[in-house]
Amino acid sequence: MLRLLDRLEEVLIAALIAAATVLIFLAVTHRFAIGFAADLVAFARSGEMETLSGFAKSLFKVVNGLKMTWAQEACIYLFVWMAKFGAAYGVRTGIHVGVDVLVERLSGNSRRLITIIAMSGGVIFTAILAWIGADFVLHIRAGGQISADLELPMWLVYLAVPLGSALMCFRFMQALYRFLTTGEVAHHDHGAVDGLDDEAEDLAKGGHA
Repeated sequence: MLRLLDRLEEVLIAALIAAATVLIFLAVTHRFAIGFAADLVAFARSGEMETLSGFAKSLFKVVNGLKMTWAQEACIYLFVWMAKFGAAYGVRTGIHVGVDVLVERLSGNSRRLITIIAMSGGVIFTAILAWIGADFVLHIRAGGQISADLELPMWLVYLAVPLGSALMCFRFMQALYRFLTTGEVAHHDHGAVDGLDDEAEDLAKGGHA
């Protein structure tokens, strides 16, 4: 069950990133195409090229008819959802940046106590955030607010806050349980690139063989 949740989390984040990237590309391409069509119309008129002018006008009408004003709003909402669920993913994999100068200098029970306090603080904070976010979503839903361009119910957009915070709270509890039972803390080498380390290790083993 936990593996399924991990997989769904990764797929959701990847899908949100992909959707936002495609939308940004289409919006930029659309804006460039409108400018190009307008310039082509002006060029054809100045050169009195009727055939080219007719084609340019038709092109401008087609491109201008494809309204992409909603793309910016959609990208913002996609990035909001991505950030909330990405934060939970960060807790699970240990990729969040933290100031651990004090913890690294401690040892034994002192280090264990500080780590437990820090993780417990994460559990409490994200639980409170999930509760406040859920209450906020209920108020927004009761108000019937909709977005400006997409005309989506705003409570669906803000639903990312309680859901993402709840998942992040669960990840903190997972991390705390793992530390209490095994003494391990998820940690990611920020100077490493996933996939390259394994390849370098294989090359090193091949060189020593």
